[in-house]
Amino acid sequence: MPSLSFAKDIRPLFTNNDVEEMIAIAGFDLSKYGDVKDRAQSIYERVEDGSMPCDEPWPAERVATFKSWMESGMTP
Repeated sequence: MPSLSFAKDIRPLFTNNDVEEMIAIAGFDLSKYGDVKDRAQSIYERVEDGSMPCDEPWPAERVATFKSWMESGMTP
């Protein structure tokens, strides 16, 4: 499997609504690599338990993609 990157594989998982909601609610930007990398573990926990994103839980394959990105070193 090719390596995962934030720009190609992770950023597209977050809708514009997700980005706007998290900026308003939590003060960080899901469209920015640094913000997501710094909070990756807590984001993963929330997408895994279904409490994030705001509109509907991610399917298992999206959660697995995020986890794989984390485990592979969180490439930009």
